[in-house]
Amino acid sequence: MATPISSSSSFLRFSIGLSAFLCLILCSLAVRDTKTNLPSRTYTVEVISLLPANTCRPSTNGHDNKAASVLKVIHKHGPCNEVHQLKSNSNPSDQDEYHIQILKQDEARVHSIHSHFNDPKNYKIPDPLAQSDATVIPAQSGSVLGSGNYIVSVGLGSPQKQLSLVFDTGSGLTWTQCRPCAGSCYQQKDPIFDPSLSTSYSNISCNSAACSQLAASGVASNCSGSTCIYGQGYRDRSFTVGFLASEKLTLTSTDVFTGFVFGCGQNNQGLFRGIAGLIGLDRSKISLVEQTAQKYNRFFSYCLPSTSSSTGYLSLGNSDNGRSGNAVKFTPLTTLSQDTSYYSLGLVGINIGGSQLPISASVFSTSGTIIDSGTVITRLPATAYTALRDAFREAMKRYPTAKSNSSLLDTCYDFSGFKTITLPTIGFVFGNGVTVDVDATGILVQQSASQFCLAFAGNKDDRSVGIIGNVQQKRLQVVYDVAGGKVGFAPAGCQ
Repeated sequence: MATPISSSSSFLRFSIGLSAFLCLILCSLAVRDTKTNLPSRTYTVEVISLLPANTCRPSTNGHDNKAASVLKVIHKHGPCNEVHQLKSNSNPSDQDEYHIQILKQDEARVHSIHSHFNDPKNYKIPDPLAQSDATVIPAQSGSVLGSGNYIVSVGLGSPQKQLSLVFDTGSGLTWTQCRPCAGSCYQQKDPIFDPSLSTSYSNISCNSAACSQLAASGVASNCSGSTCIYGQGYRDRSFTVGFLASEKLTLTSTDVFTGFVFGCGQNNQGLFRGIAGLIGLDRSKISLVEQTAQKYNRFFSYCLPSTSSSTGYLSLGNSDNGRSGNAVKFTPLTTLSQDTSYYSLGLVGINIGGSQLPISASVFSTSGTIIDSGTVITRLPATAYTALRDAFREAMKRYPTAKSNSSLLDTCYDFSGFKTITLPTIGFVFGNGVTVDVDATGILVQQSASQFCLAFAGNKDDRSVGIIGNVQQKRLQVVYDVAGGKVGFAPAGCQ
């Protein structure tokens, strides 16, 4: 009987030892599992790098494809813009108010976009033709020019006159102020364009195809005699009204377009702040993209600079074989039934710190998503934003929080005393499996000299369209292959 007792004792000791070993393994796994709540992918950023300098610092890297037409991009409110230089001695309280006003105008633009998508039949904007004492006609559509905008310089007329124009992927019609300013012109940096001094200018008639295309582009139209009149209104009650005209457009010394259709504004009022007008880059027939399609094949790209004191570029023409090469990740363009002129993308998820948040793809498909160069802060469906915000707060809990100066932003931090900070990466996940990481400079937006906020906001519900704003596009090369039906992204496109 001794042998069985000995075997039982050995088995008991083996079982206890095995249980202890398994416990150690399971406990170790449990500890590791709790660590996965921390972001595995982060950026370490110098706080000073998030702030604009007082002087213009042109990008040291950028587009180098000689086959494309490349224009320098500057921020409307930065020191690279001469208009801004006149106001560079503003005190801190003025600067704080400046940031608040940018967000207010951004809210107005997004409200305009949401109103248009949510109720397109009843969507109305201030009627610019009525405001200008011209014939009253119904305004078709519109948007808010916004405030976090980017500028390029182009030549118009013969001889050409240089004009600083905001480029906007959410607008179609290109327009500029024109003399004699029959109604009103606001102050701008460049001399106001005078069509009487150009040998290549001509008005467009009411029965032309170009005039009939205005309505499809969300622009009101009417006739003055046989001349086509346009009216573009914005929800902040800014507007431009004038003659639809054709003119010679000079982008570079070798890229010149005759008969370019644009709005020659005779009555222009509102918050345009020194710019000469706007270049429309949406998918409508009247846009620059469509008008130059024979040469550029509906292909353009841009890189928005990291701060308002740096420069970027806008490139027209195929640059896929240029600087970025295979680094460009493409995702298909989609079409939203409410408006086919916007660039919509198949967003299905959000990554933070290298891990995808547990958000159903249906949350994004219900709302749809557009990418817009004129919107500042990215808007997400309410459910998606809540998940992102909570995960971001968890990853940033080591830093002191700050009160937001805006009702739009709710996750802010005070980095006083910090030379560097660590941020979790944030990425957009698209339906074809492509993930695009936001640059480190595109995660936060400045509130004051030492305070920054998460540069995302939630829509009021999950139905309103999501918008990828220009803060999240910073330093990315964003490639629009409209003819190919896709949009691509590559990192470190400019400084």
